[in-house]
Amino acid sequence: MTINRFSNTPFLPNDIWVTLTVKVASNSIQDLCSLRMTCKAARDAGDADIVHRSVSILPPHATLWWWSRDIEATRFFDRCLATGHPELLIREVFRELFIRRNQDVGFQMLNSATSRGHEAAKYALSMTLLLRTDDNDGKRKGLELFRELDAAGLLTDCNARCSTRGHMGLLYDYRRRAAEQNSVHTFGGAAHIPCIHCRANYKLLLFVNLP
Repeated sequence: MTINRFSNTPFLPNDIWVTLTVKVASNSIQDLCSLRMTCKAARDAGDADIVHRSVSILPPHATLWWWSRDIEATRFFDRCLATGHPELLIREVFRELFIRRNQDVGFQMLNSATSRGHEAAKYALSMTLLLRTDDNDGKRKGLELFRELDAAGLLTDCNARCSTRGHMGLLYDYRRRAAEQNSVHTFGGAAHIPCIHCRANYKLLLFVNLP
């Protein structure tokens, strides 16, 4: 008895399978896992580095907590990081810079993430360089990166006559006092401020005053 195949999909070239798998992986990890369970061709394609580099990974607050305890999940994320997954790479950058206080390693990783085209890394690098008061070359490089982000439409234009300029300290104090009194006015921060520079100043105040 001969069983007819309804599809020749499993016989597609591997590069086509990889391309298809990248598209699926960019949607979610769950979709990638579902695809890999369909056939050997999909399973093999899902093992490609570019798939691990392209898979959509949720932000930490939205990630299932038990993934951090699961050996297979940990192994998967380690593989993604090793292949240069931009989101995991930038998280590791911030761990090195601000948690482990490994400035040299963290700065090298930040440059690497920027060179890979990660926009958040590029912004973080530009801000880091602009904060270097004793490094004129670094500040110039930071300004170049900032201008590139602005030219690409990735920053909100700041009105030259910004009405909030110079008042972020007052807003921070107001929010802090509101938080101490459990007031609803503690929420929102500077999210409603259209000026990118003022929002950055507010975030810096929050960062340097972390308990």
